[in-house]
Amino acid sequence: MKSKYKKLVNGQIITPSGILRNHSLIISGNTIAEITERTIEIDDCETIDARGNYIAPGCIDIHLHGGNGHDFTEAAPEAFYTIAEAHARHGTTAIYATLAAAPRTTFEQAIRICEQVMVDPKEGARIMGLHLEGNYLNKTMCGGQDPHCLYNPDPQEYHELITSTHCIRRWSASPELPGAMEFGRYATERGILVSLAHTVADYPIVKAAFEAGYTHATHFYNAMTGVHKNREFKHEGTIESIYLMDDMTVELVADGIHVPPVILQLVYKFMGPERIALVTDSMFAAAFSGSVEGIDSRIIVEDGVGKLADRSALASSIATSDRLIRTMVQKAGIPLTDAIRMASETPARIMHIADKKGTIEKGKDADIILFDTDINVLTTIVGGKTLLWPPLSYFPPNSLS
Repeated sequence: MKSKYKKLVNGQIITPSGILRNHSLIISGNTIAEITERTIEIDDCETIDARGNYIAPGCIDIHLHGGNGHDFTEAAPEAFYTIAEAHARHGTTAIYATLAAAPRTTFEQAIRICEQVMVDPKEGARIMGLHLEGNYLNKTMCGGQDPHCLYNPDPQEYHELITSTHCIRRWSASPELPGAMEFGRYATERGILVSLAHTVADYPIVKAAFEAGYTHATHFYNAMTGVHKNREFKHEGTIESIYLMDDMTVELVADGIHVPPVILQLVYKFMGPERIALVTDSMFAAAFSGSVEGIDSRIIVEDGVGKLADRSALASSIATSDRLIRTMVQKAGIPLTDAIRMASETPARIMHIADKKGTIEKGKDADIILFDTDINVLTTIVGGKTLLWPPLSYFPPNSLS
């Protein structure tokens, strides 16, 4: 019989006020009920001994295309549930299902499926809504996107899609396209996070876009320009322009390949953890042990990353959230607490769900992960429910020093 309470003990609890040792974390139902230094005896309580490992808020991935052999553009319940379960095993407890450029009919079907899985969650990370990464993207910076599905913002189309549902929570677009500013204002006024992406925007366009509602940058440093020369003169790129927007947030595909460790350090130094969200931008090959051959002929997996088959560009990553944190800490030298913040608290704030998710605090959702000193996820708890709990003998006893 399921216990009414859970108590996590003997762990290093990562909270907004620092790492707490010799504390207990108590879960009641789907909520964090208490974080206490006192010894509390509770009837009908399951006790989980963390054995010195870390207890942290679950990761919130605001840009994720797929995993375990599936992609959200399949627009099928099986794909949504399979992807959510696969990424939960790597520390993700909330997902914004991302659709790459596709026919409008695919978006419409995915909207219906997303609405369904949001009210009927299964095992795995919670699907929080949709992120449309298309179709209003610049063809010259299409990267892994299908160029045949890219076009200028269509007012009739985006009006109809947005008013048809409440599950569209993000939309990425290229602000230099005709009609993109009007699109940004319309979507922002309806509570959608509008993000610039796949773009050649210079400073005047980035500044105007920010004022029109483009407050976030999709996969920063990827599919956007940096400083460059036009004949004998240097010009700023999208990257430098974003740095000059004091209140713009960014997301990083921190797999160490899409953005190398030195650049990860640079972004962290300039923007700090409060303006950076870690995202996987992962595709079907993430968290997948099978063969990728035959799933998508346009994509190959090589050197720990997805590439276009002709090797002309990187495609979506094969990263999971634990890999992002591991890369930030072990390769970029970022403090663990800040890496956790960028994987949980900052994306929660960007998506306006920080009242319930993103940190370990009393009254918030019990979305929690346990991981060891090498950032291997040992247990994932979503809404108070343990999704992955190996026998305690699997747990390496870590030092608290």
